[in-house]
Amino acid sequence: MPLKVMTFNVLQGGEERFDDIVTFLARNAPDVLVLQECLGWDDGGRLRRVAEALDVPQDEAHLVLGQSRSRPSGRCYHVAVVSRPPLRSLRIHNDRHFLGHCIVECELEANGPVTLFGTHFDAHHEKLRYVEARYLRSLLDASRFREGQYLLAGDLNSLSRRDPYPVDLEDRLRRAGTDKYGHPPRFDVIDDIEDYGWVDTLPTRAASTRWVTARRNRGGVTIDYRTDYVFASPRMAERLVSAEVIDVGDTSDHNPLVATFR
Repeated sequence: MPLKVMTFNVLQGGEERFDDIVTFLARNAPDVLVLQECLGWDDGGRLRRVAEALDVPQDEAHLVLGQSRSRPSGRCYHVAVVSRPPLRSLRIHNDRHFLGHCIVECELEANGPVTLFGTHFDAHHEKLRYVEARYLRSLLDASRFREGQYLLAGDLNSLSRRDPYPVDLEDRLRRAGTDKYGHPPRFDVIDDIEDYGWVDTLPTRAASTRWVTARRNRGGVTIDYRTDYVFASPRMAERLVSAEVIDVGDTSDHNPLVATFR
C-alpha cells in the first residue's frame, strides 16, 4: 500500500480558516500528517476534528500533540502527528536549551518499521536552527539510519541550495528587511541535514514544477521560499514515488508538501 506523508503549517492554529483546512485535508487524505503551529489545540478538539476528517481513529495510537515550549507571550506552537498506521512508540523532545518548539519522534508500520521525526525549527536565526539540526543528529544512530527507514517532515524555516532562488536573493532580503536567513543568506541547516544522508524528496522526484511553500511580501518586496520539507533516509528514499507542493491559497501562509512512497 502507498504511504502518503504530508507536512503543513496551519498558521496560528488555523483560526477562522480551520474548517477550510479540514476540508482540504479530507480531500487530500494523507496517511501520515505532520502539522505545525497547532496553537490552542491543547484540549484535543481540533486534533480530533482532523482525525475524523481523515477517517483515522481518534486515540493515542494514531494522534499525537507534541507539546512545544512556551514563548515569552505564553503561546505554545505545538507540533501534531496524525497517522493512519498505528504508532508503536513515541518520544517528545522539547528541551528548551536546544529546540525552538519540539520534535515528535514516533515509529509506525508501513512495509516495515518507519521512524518519523515531525518538527518545526526555530524561525529567528540560522544559528539556532543549526543547533536543532545537530540535536536531531544526536537522536540517530548512523548505521541504523543508513540501513533503516526514516522520515523527517516539517517546517524547518531553512533554505535549500537545490531550490531556484534568484541571483539577487541577498539584495531582496536586505530590501525586505528579512534577517532570519542571514546576510548573505545561509544554507547551513539543510546542508547539514543532507550531509548526514537525508534525501530531499521534492527535488528527487518532483511531480510538478511547484516548489514554493511560503511567499512573503515585506516592504513591497515579494520573495518566494521553500521552508517546508519531507526528507527520507536512503533506504526509505528507494520507495519514493513522487513529491509535490500543493497550493492552498489563503487557507494558510504555507503550502503543504506531500511525498508518496510505495
